[in-house]
Amino acid sequence: MRRIGRIAACLGLACAMPAGAGTPAPSGLWLSPHNDVAVRTGPCGTRLCGWVVWASTTARADARDGGTDRLLGTELLQDYAADGSGAWSGTVFVPDMGRRFASRIDLPRPDALRIRGCLWGGMLCRSQTWSRIDQVPHG
Repeated sequence: MRRIGRIAACLGLACAMPAGAGTPAPSGLWLSPHNDVAVRTGPCGTRLCGWVVWASTTARADARDGGTDRLLGTELLQDYAADGSGAWSGTVFVPDMGRRFASRIDLPRPDALRIRGCLWGGMLCRSQTWSRIDQVPHG
């Protein structure tokens, strides 16, 4: 069975517009827990999205295996909006699976993006925490 989650934390990553006063928006540059994918989040219309700006050789190969020929520039996080509870809801694209899933994110700390995604109507859920970084990795 293909390893799920290497590229997008098995269903999560995201962004959104600010939820209101006191609630930080998950805008910025984020690195996966495996240190193999970096995503820049920012506005897309009235929502927030996230695009791959760097990926390791292994992450790019995993994406190709899932049907995504060009990982760099791929929009992983799509249409995230604040849900009023300090979290954001949207759709995540998981390149190594070639599928999209509903997901939810929050910021437990300003430097941490927690992503939760579920398959099959919430029957199988996973979460992962990505780290805020100052610059795109090299190499």
